[in-house]
Amino acid sequence: MAKKAAGGTPATVALDRAGIDFTAHPYVHDPRAASYGLEAAEALAVEPGRVFKTLLASADGALVVGIVPVTHQLNLKALAKTVGAGKATMADQAAAERATGYVVGGISPIGQKRAHPTVIDESALGHETIFVSGGRRGLDLEVAPVDLVALIGARVAIIAR
Repeated sequence: MAKKAAGGTPATVALDRAGIDFTAHPYVHDPRAASYGLEAAEALAVEPGRVFKTLLASADGALVVGIVPVTHQLNLKALAKTVGAGKATMADQAAAERATGYVVGGISPIGQKRAHPTVIDESALGHETIFVSGGRRGLDLEVAPVDLVALIGARVAIIAR
């Protein structure tokens, strides 16, 4: 996998600075798409189980990030347990955008405005590379999951259902 910068989103800048190999995969985004993640998988001709979505939740009032395959949903109970919280609910869209600096549908787990506790579903480790948002709609980044976990300091747990 060759390292390629892709227009300098905070995510690609962070990957470049860390010296992590990644491949940028731009595609034409359709704003009418029902699922941004499934749209990316189809546009890039990638198995949907390798494409991961980045979701923000509020766990006992603190924002946390959950990263799960686009073919699954985030198990909020499992996420809360993993971060030591009693309960988690999906974060408000505006709060997620303010906290990350990205728009919903383009929230990358990399290069967020502030670091948040992050948990990635363990299924990611079953792939040599996975795809995550590159920081804007219509851009996915292919990266080794072990590199992603190390870069963002993520915990790995079963959080998808």
